[in-house]
Amino acid sequence: MSDLTYAIGDIHGCAGLLDGLLARIEAHAASRPHRLVFLGDYIDRGPDSAGVLRTVSRLHWADPERVACLMGNHEAMLLDALATPGADALWCGNGGIETLASFGVAEAAALPRDVLDWIEALPTLHADARRWYVHAGFRPGCASPDPEVRNRLWIREPFLTEDCDFGRHVVHGHTPQTNGRPEVRRFRTNLDTGAVYGGALTAGVFSDASGPALEFLQVQARPVP
Repeated sequence: MSDLTYAIGDIHGCAGLLDGLLARIEAHAASRPHRLVFLGDYIDRGPDSAGVLRTVSRLHWADPERVACLMGNHEAMLLDALATPGADALWCGNGGIETLASFGVAEAAALPRDVLDWIEALPTLHADARRWYVHAGFRPGCASPDPEVRNRLWIREPFLTEDCDFGRHVVHGHTPQTNGRPEVRRFRTNLDTGAVYGGALTAGVFSDASGPALEFLQVQARPVP
């Protein structure tokens, strides 16, 4: 049987959901060879960005050949907050305050250097024979894959409404689905199911045989009693 690839949507500081989903992936894989692809947005808004980064970076460092980690627009906003005067307000207003609190620091410059170095080195694209993996998407009509980093991190329209064939199935996140289910289209799959908004954290299960997912694994936030 061909190797499986598990692509994981936007986590946004939901460390408990991530731990639960990784356990489900391990059980599903049942000792079969498999890969993990994280689609970015590890941080912001949720309660434990520090825990998410610790888990994901350790998985990546332990087996970089089988664990791919992409940059999301929230990681890009953090880097901008460090590099551009005044940009910290945008980041903090979009969940950065929660990230700082999870590390117990008051400003982005006080975040651990090894964490920042890891984030800064993240790529914006991963590929296998059947799929492109990207945080946000590509601009329709461009060369495949879209060479513009900003589109890979930020695009919504016209990517979301135009069914464009980019030569391989596009697996992405970035735009949360309010119904808690992945969005499956002919040429793309959106795995952001709004974990930080009370939805599920989702992994798409992919094989070498075809572009679209074979199935999906989800872990739902527990309702407050």
